[in-house]
Amino acid sequence: MSNSQLPPLASDGVLAVTGSSIIDAPRDKVWSILMDFKSYKEWNSFVREQNITDASKQILPEQNPIEGKYLTIGVNLPPTMDKPGLFGTGSAFVTITVVDKENYRAAWKTAGMPGFLLRTERWQSLTVDETTGKTRYDTIEVFNGIFAYLVKIFVGSKLSLGFQAMADDLKKRAEQN
Repeated sequence: MSNSQLPPLASDGVLAVTGSSIIDAPRDKVWSILMDFKSYKEWNSFVREQNITDASKQILPEQNPIEGKYLTIGVNLPPTMDKPGLFGTGSAFVTITVVDKENYRAAWKTAGMPGFLLRTERWQSLTVDETTGKTRYDTIEVFNGIFAYLVKIFVGSKLSLGFQAMADDLKKRAEQN
């Protein structure tokens, strides 16, 4: 993964997971929902918990996303607002690498693990369709390293469902109020 401030290509990884939605809401509104990690448990069936932490995974009082801070992420696999079944959860520990409010982009990458074992890079972006004025949400995560093959085999399809569920849930949340 590079430090180019550009999202990785799907072809750059062992596994790439994507999701997208067209949202009938202003980009600023969608961005504020996307960056309000504390509210995820109210609307996001995939990412049920996302907290800004220090390097030792202690939750920080300040929850504004800032480059260089860490995130602990808890997910439901497959996505559900209900309690997941046995082996129905997953987690990640990442470093925030980009918070670009001007261009409505955010990214993070794996933290706390040697890159040869697992390297991930996730990007989320919001763009405006010039014709309709609607907001497009796109996300991609590219996985590399030895463990990426295991992720692909054992949870790749569930991650794909989760990424699209988050895109759909974000759309629903932004359009409802």
